[in-house]
Amino acid sequence: MSRIGNRKLSIPEGVNVELVENTIKVKGPKGELELQIVNPITVEIKDGVVSTLRPNDEKHTKQLHGTMNSLIENMIIGVSEGYTKALEAVGVGYRFNVSGNKVGITAGFSHPVEIAIPEGLTVKQDGNTEISISGINKKNVSDFAAKIRDIRPPEPYKGKGIRYKGEYVRRKVGKKAAK
Repeated sequence: MSRIGNRKLSIPEGVNVELVENTIKVKGPKGELELQIVNPITVEIKDGVVSTLRPNDEKHTKQLHGTMNSLIENMIIGVSEGYTKALEAVGVGYRFNVSGNKVGITAGFSHPVEIAIPEGLTVKQDGNTEISISGINKKNVSDFAAKIRDIRPPEPYKGKGIRYKGEYVRRKVGKKAAK
């Protein structure tokens, strides 16, 4: 039984959800998103509630049922509230520099690394060592945050690197000197 697929998603005030052929379109105060519905799954919109239905109980259909329900929920939250991911640089000389549509990252390399900010995302600098990425599409926000983190992921011995705000880095004990 797919518990996630059986959820009824309520549409908040100010958000408009419409079904056009096999595409669901969600419009809200922050923007507009659309999603192609995968074939065996059907979507029903009644009385301010969105529900996903599946025709059978095959394993693949059950998986798609929960996935489609979650994607629609992410779209509704995205156009009404938006998504934000915060990153921090830990280490001597590690910092961010947001200028125009690029993020400059100084993270222990011989040169600063520059990454272009994708369309639809905004990056705000909260200090030299902190940035926050926000947008309406959860996948795009998370992918861009992961791309920045992958430049210098946190290492377990000194804890230096780029990490998500509040992320716990498990520390290891280094080698001991022989007596």
